[in-house]
Amino acid sequence: MTSPGNGPHPAVHLVDDEKSVREALEFLLQSHGLAVYAYASGPELLARLDQGAARGCIMLDVRMEPMSGLQVHDELLLRHVQLPILFLSGHGDIPMAVDALQKGAFDFLEKPFIGDALVQRVQRALVVEANAFAQANAHQSDKDRLAGLTEREQAVMLRVAAGKLNKQIADELCVSVRTVEVHRARVFAKLGVRSSAEVATLLTRLQVKA
Repeated sequence: MTSPGNGPHPAVHLVDDEKSVREALEFLLQSHGLAVYAYASGPELLARLDQGAARGCIMLDVRMEPMSGLQVHDELLLRHVQLPILFLSGHGDIPMAVDALQKGAFDFLEKPFIGDALVQRVQRALVVEANAFAQANAHQSDKDRLAGLTEREQAVMLRVAAGKLNKQIADELCVSVRTVEVHRARVFAKLGVRSSAEVATLLTRLQVKA
């Protein structure tokens, strides 16, 4: 198995218990510039995931020992692993494919497959994961900025997002209009926004009610 290194980087996590198939797929993917971590069994992959978060996508052969690809998929779901999962099968088992897709698998590929077609589908899976990762990072960044507000700034923020004027906010909080203006400016600076509409949009993304 290729060493995953110190940190999570986007890669194809390939699991196949047939060495020849595993090495052929690893060569194919690497020849297209993709990073590949190869595993001889499902437990090897799970052990890798136990070491920390992984990026990229997962390719599982359906027929493997000691765990089938479907069993590995079930275990990944229990662990809330969000990476796109592609299944490889040489048996044309349609009910198996339907079951995997219903459980959230990204794709199901039949062997023998055309190399370029497989690579394109893997690349699509990597794009999906990269977009999801970026959105998760942006969401966490928004939450961190929101958490950086003081209690009074949060009170002003909620009223600004609701479209209230500085005078209305001042009356509700029993402070001066100038104080509201100062808090409003700090809220905008900390959240990285320029208008009350942007504040409202951010709160909507975070599902915070104004």
